[in-house]
Amino acid sequence: PSSGYPPPPPPLRPVRGVALFAVVALVCNCVIGVVVAVIDLWYAGLIDRLLAGTDSVSDAEAGVADLVYGLSGILEFLAYVVCVVAFLVWLFRVRANAEIFSPGGHRRSRPWVFFGWVVPIISFWFPKQVVDDIWYASTRAGHESAPQRGVINAWWAAWLLAAFVANAAGRLLFRAEEPEQLAAASRFDVVSIGLTMIAAVLAVAVVRKITEAQEQQVRATLTTYGSHPAF
Repeated sequence: PSSGYPPPPPPLRPVRGVALFAVVALVCNCVIGVVVAVIDLWYAGLIDRLLAGTDSVSDAEAGVADLVYGLSGILEFLAYVVCVVAFLVWLFRVRANAEIFSPGGHRRSRPWVFFGWVVPIISFWFPKQVVDDIWYASTRAGHESAPQRGVINAWWAAWLLAAFVANAAGRLLFRAEEPEQLAAASRFDVVSIGLTMIAAVLAVAVVRKITEAQEQQVRATLTTYGSHPAF
């Protein structure tokens, strides 16, 4: 203060690395989704052949199909877990920076960055509020004057629809007892995968949009205060 210069800002956290991690995880999840969808359709077709005639599918082929179908489900689950972890790591990082950009501009406390996704009912809108507030803070704009966030709105709508359909597909698969039901559940899972891929692509756009906005703020900070070791 005695020198007439403003105090330096709190240390910002780098975001490009975690953003890249999240984008790669989302893209890999889409690629694995395509593979799983192909396996779903192949498995459903094999069941159709089995129902058409008991001699059309050998026991060995049926055993391999069951194994491949089961492994594809495990692979899909693991890819989803990695994707969730990567996205949350990025979200926590950009939220920490957003609190520096706008300390009082967040409607939900930091624990809700995670718990907002897992607590029933409020998971329908808390995560969207968290991401919106990060966007507002990262663009240094108020709720009324913030730049367009259409991609964020589209991502959230796609995510809610994909989550609903995925839940329904899981229930169908869990309750399937007859071959016809299993084939129907496999085909419906393809719809779930398609919607999830749309949500993932939009999530990539959200990650890039917020990351770029924060990096612009970092460049502005560097111009004002000089070098910033965190970046």
